[in-house]
Amino acid sequence: MNLKFEAPTFLQFAIIMSCVKLLLLNSYKSTDFEVHRNWLAITYTLPVSEWYFEETSEWTLDYPPFFAWFEYALSQVAVYFDDQMLDLDNLGYNSVQTVLFQRLSVIVMDLVLLYSLHKFYDQLFQGKDDDNTKMFLLVSIFANSGLLLVDHIHFQYNGFLFSFLLLSITDMLQDKFLPSAFWFTVLLNFKHIFLYIAPCYFVYLLRNYCFRRPIQKSWFTIFGVDILQLSIFNVLKLAFVVIGVFMISFGPFIYLEQIPQVVSRLFPVKRGLCHAYWAANFWAVYATTDKVLTIAGPKLGLPISKQSDVASMTGGLVAQQNFSVLPNIPAIVTGIVTILFMLPALLRVWYRPYSVKTFLPCLTLCAYASFLFGYHVHEKAILLVVIPLTLLALLSSKYARVYIVLSITGHYALFPLLYQPAETPLKILILLLPTLITLALLKKIHKVENGFFGLPFVTWYESLYLYGLAPLYLYTEFGHQILGFQEILPFVPLMMTSFYCSIGVIWSWLLLYSDFLLEVEKEEPKKKQDASSNTKRKTKKKIQ
Repeated sequence: MNLKFEAPTFLQFAIIMSCVKLLLLNSYKSTDFEVHRNWLAITYTLPVSEWYFEETSEWTLDYPPFFAWFEYALSQVAVYFDDQMLDLDNLGYNSVQTVLFQRLSVIVMDLVLLYSLHKFYDQLFQGKDDDNTKMFLLVSIFANSGLLLVDHIHFQYNGFLFSFLLLSITDMLQDKFLPSAFWFTVLLNFKHIFLYIAPCYFVYLLRNYCFRRPIQKSWFTIFGVDILQLSIFNVLKLAFVVIGVFMISFGPFIYLEQIPQVVSRLFPVKRGLCHAYWAANFWAVYATTDKVLTIAGPKLGLPISKQSDVASMTGGLVAQQNFSVLPNIPAIVTGIVTILFMLPALLRVWYRPYSVKTFLPCLTLCAYASFLFGYHVHEKAILLVVIPLTLLALLSSKYARVYIVLSITGHYALFPLLYQPAETPLKILILLLPTLITLALLKKIHKVENGFFGLPFVTWYESLYLYGLAPLYLYTEFGHQILGFQEILPFVPLMMTSFYCSIGVIWSWLLLYSDFLLEVEKEEPKKKQDASSNTKRKTKKKIQ
């Protein structure tokens, strides 16, 4: 008897996952919980003119205005749960009612993410009642391991924010340029970290919307575009949408002459290259190398900087840091490097317009570059890469390979956020269960068999690397302390996790870049061949 798999509806899955998330109500919560409680108090208690000046708590308001208004809206409901949480002087307040409200607010706002997923599936898979695709989207995004760890335990609202990105991507893939620009601009005014992928939007919209398709070759072609085909009307419409959203967001603060203060909160400069816990990026490799050279330096005769504080760079402090042996990296250098590594993807979009196939890979590569080479990158920012890459994994098996390497590695890199022993079984389950389900679904979607050690899509050496996360976990969680190294080398477990995971993230980035750029070279000969055959046909007709 053949049993056909039938995926739950979006509503059914939302109910199931909401019940699962309710079980996490009393789990560990980070300082971000107090951050958002304080923001509730700021927006509820103070007039708008004081929001970005208040500093009773060290957790000052440092998100764009739309998020501040979002907190204000939540505070209007929070007062009915426990009005004491809205007292500015109640620092660290976390009554049962406060915890209940804040946890429920994340669960409820995730319904916006569910709506965006439904729209993505409904509009881009019209007429294809594909249960595997639907289930993959639900498990890999709505039940995403990273979102469960970061939002529903650690405490943030990333799922709600990513819903705007998904709405924007859905519209862009259907050539609905203005709605896409609208949703993305709204997103920027909720959380400015998404500025990292703004170059992709700028180039894609300029090339595909602001410039009309050329009818014939022109003498006025510069950098691959006919400047006479620039549509001033489209430029004005796009500017109206983007500037309009920014004016709604920042308008009150322009009126109050507080823009410099708001900007200073959004972009603080007195921070170090690496976050307290090193994100799994290029700078983790750089910092690890410096650490090794610091230890080996005296034997090798290397000069050691007396101003170095690298020993404390994984200790949880947010400040400017100095390296011992390697040069210190200023923010301007990371900005230049990030832009340089975005350029190949942006140029591909510019010189190969009118193809929606270029947008999503370019967006993902821009997110990759910002995560790998950005300044003071948070480990949680890996979600900015994982979410769009999840959508790419549906398109081809080569993208699925990249997704598997990154999703497993990137989500594992979030483990140190939950450092209490009580959360150990929980975070392992949250990583393994969605991963196993998505692997099984991707196999069905792309019709492939298991590879080395049961992992589909990936090579044998990638499988070995991914399975290497198990002994890494055993050592960092138990072995390091059992061997008695915790007192003399307390930084090693975090450093090992960051370094090991950064190798996987960098490798997945290289894979995606090579797949994206080499695809051009594969298409070009075919076009030349088609052009050549067309010429031969025309010549043959003329002869006849």
